[in-house]
Amino acid sequence: MGDHTKPYSMFLVLLALALGGFCIGTTEFLAMGLIQEIANSLSISVPVAGHFISAYALGVLFGAPVFAILGARVPRKAFLLGLILFYGVANSITAFAQSYEAILFSRFVAGLPHGAYFGIASLVAAELAGPKRRATAVARMMLGLTVANVLGVPLATWIGQNFGWHAGFGFSATIALLTVIAIILCVPHVPTHNEASIRQELKGFKNVDMWLTLAVAAIGFGGIFAVYSYVSPILTHYTHLKTEMIPIVLAIWGVGMVCSNFIAGYFADKNNTKAIIGILVCSTLAFVLAFFMMSNVYTAVIALFFIGITVMGLAAPLQTRLMDVAGNAQSLAASLNHSAFNFANASGAFLGGLVLEHNLGWLSPFGVGICLSLGGLLIFFIALKVQKRKNEQLT
Repeated sequence: MGDHTKPYSMFLVLLALALGGFCIGTTEFLAMGLIQEIANSLSISVPVAGHFISAYALGVLFGAPVFAILGARVPRKAFLLGLILFYGVANSITAFAQSYEAILFSRFVAGLPHGAYFGIASLVAAELAGPKRRATAVARMMLGLTVANVLGVPLATWIGQNFGWHAGFGFSATIALLTVIAIILCVPHVPTHNEASIRQELKGFKNVDMWLTLAVAAIGFGGIFAVYSYVSPILTHYTHLKTEMIPIVLAIWGVGMVCSNFIAGYFADKNNTKAIIGILVCSTLAFVLAFFMMSNVYTAVIALFFIGITVMGLAAPLQTRLMDVAGNAQSLAASLNHSAFNFANASGAFLGGLVLEHNLGWLSPFGVGICLSLGGLLIFFIALKVQKRKNEQLT
């Protein structure tokens, strides 16, 4: 177990870890906010500039398991410092890069520590908080990611628009440096467990319970991205909202995402399994209600807030479940959770675009959300049945 003999403030620990999440969340979506400026600067088309977003996502998918396995025996505080420092350097490279190839490479490199940071930070938060408060602690740590959508992305985008897109990534690198300082000062020494090893982490690839839990994240979380990716044209063309009002609506949606962390963490600490089922059921209902609420501006805002407050709450309970089923492959499972969420991001956006391309109507992405939430719920019931059968065989 961790050596926490020196006094520490749990509030400051979570604040330091959340600052890293704020940095990563801001940077992840920054390329989307500045895609037009980047395209114009390099004299390339917007779709080609979209390759930078894809490169980052590929970095996340590839880096999460690799970093988690290689860092299995590294003390967790030192590992966190290395990951966020690596992240800051990668964003500094983007801030000074001038060619398409250099930017593409730097975005891929920046994505590498993403999943491992959130995974290890979740393990640190859970261990320091104790078993009765671990889901709440993980949710508070994840708060930085949701706050980034409300404050970080708009601020960094504004900086990039007014001082050049390079400055936006320079801002992200600065936040990474501040995170390094905060972790050094606020997070106590948390050594690895005696059972942790590269071999034990690799054994996690054979863990069916882990893969089924990751599948819940990969599928059940995709609905929000099916809608989020196209919410601006939906609001303007279907709801008939004025373009200048869209940032306000997105901010309200972001507030819902922030609130979800507190609510989900509280219920997950009471009963994690019931919390996951409840979130997936409520998210399905949220997408259904949106069908009837998006035609009016005021009810549309309520619908989007409800989607944000339900679907986004899935992250902490699933992270907590992974801690329970991963055995000695804790780092691998926790890090892969964010690879699964990035898969949900990509697949949700793809499916949302697919139904729109086939002229199924502006509300069709909400239909995708219903299907994906129900799909996640079905996979979770399968996961519970598999786990129950395994437990019966052991007794």
